[in-house]
Parts: sequence; structure tokens; C-alpha cells
Amino acid sequence: MHEVVLPEWAVERGKWLNSFGEIDPARTALVIVDMQGAFVAQGEIFGNPHAEAIIPNVNRLAGAMRTAGGAVIWTRQTVSGEAPLAMAPWQYDPTDERVREAMDALTPGAPSHDLHPEMERFHTDLVLDKYRYSAFACPSGALEATLRQRGIEMLVVAGTLTNVCCESTARDAYMRGFKVIFLSDATATVCGEEHNAALLSLRLHFADVRDTAAVISMLDQQDNRETS
Repeated sequence: MHEVVLPEWAVERGKWLNSFGEIDPARTALVIVDMQGAFVAQGEIFGNPHAEAIIPNVNRLAGAMRTAGGAVIWTRQTVSGEAPLAMAPWQYDPTDERVREAMDALTPGAPSHDLHPEMERFHTDLVLDKYRYSAFACPSGALEATLRQRGIEMLVVAGTLTNVCCESTARDAYMRGFKVIFLSDATATVCGEEHNAALLSLRLHFADVRDTAAVISMLDQQDNRETS
């Protein structure tokens, strides 16, 4: 797991807009980005030990969100060769062996395309395939439509890669008017420098950055208020 280095000055500067001390589970969704075999399992094309290390935190968050009455949404990065879902031709070279391996791993039906077997997905959870980095680029705006339909106002973002699909999703959420909490210890990328650079930018402009314990504590506090 990455060592989180987030300067206090960045936390303070970001507080004026993105500082959320409470969570209303009924209006909150935990969006877990791309915790698939291809990105998590060792020996896979994008297998990453940092992503593997956050599995317990992601599962704890998902359990706490369900218990509190919030929504849990999983995304899967997906490859298609058919327009309009296919990537622009200049963005990849299908003749490259590693690119071909990556495309095969992220094609629906491939074992590596599915969530990592240690991810605790429940039947009440929603699973969305996405074909671009941001989850808001799901076909036909499926994620945003689902959130609006459910009256969701806040997203808690976890998953991998911190500085690619997770960050893209958080930025798009912010620009669509959602409050965003980004998990510092339930997101992962390939190295600490990239992880912390993403956290810095997000904390300054787009999200409240908190750890797993803090978010679970907020969920527990809300539950205690409702039962007292």
C-alpha cells in the first residue's frame, strides 16, 4: 500500500470548497473503480501489488456503506472493437503484442475482465462496464442516470488506478455537481509518486481526501444518530 504524503497546506487550501464532515448514506454511493483481475492479480497484464494491498479496505468500505444504507457501484474497464465504444485508432496499436494481450484481458467474458475474486460483491450492488477512463463515460450515461434516479448527491471513490480512472471519475463527478470524497488508502496506482500527485491535485480542487477509517467513522456516526 502507498505511503500517503498530503501536505497540510493543500488540505487547508482545499477545505474552503471540498470539506465534508458528514455522510448521508441515503444520498451517497461508493464507486469502486476497476478492481478487476487484470489490474489486481499478480501475473496479470496490469497486475499491481499496490492494488492488491487495498482489497481489505475496499471490502470494509463496501460493507460499511451497505450496512448504512448507501449504494455500492463497481465499474469494470472494458474493451470493444465496435464503434462508438472502440477507442480511437491512434490511441493503441493492435499489432503490438502487449496491447493485444491487454485488450484480450479486458474483453467481456475474459476471466481477467471480471472483478478480482477476493472482492466482496453483493447481489444488491450495481456493476457497470465502462469503455473510457472515467466512469461517467459509461455508455448512454448509465452511471449519472443511475445516480440521479436514486437521488445521490455524494460519491465516495475507491479503486485503481488512482491517477487514471479513479481521478478521471472524481473530476467528472465534481464537474457534474456531486460532492466527492476520495479514499487515500483505498485507491492505488503503480507508484507512490503518482498516487500522491493525484491526491494533491484532487484535494486542492476536486474532492475531500480521507482514509478508510475516517469514512467508516462518518458512516457509523450517521447510523448512531438515526438510531438514538
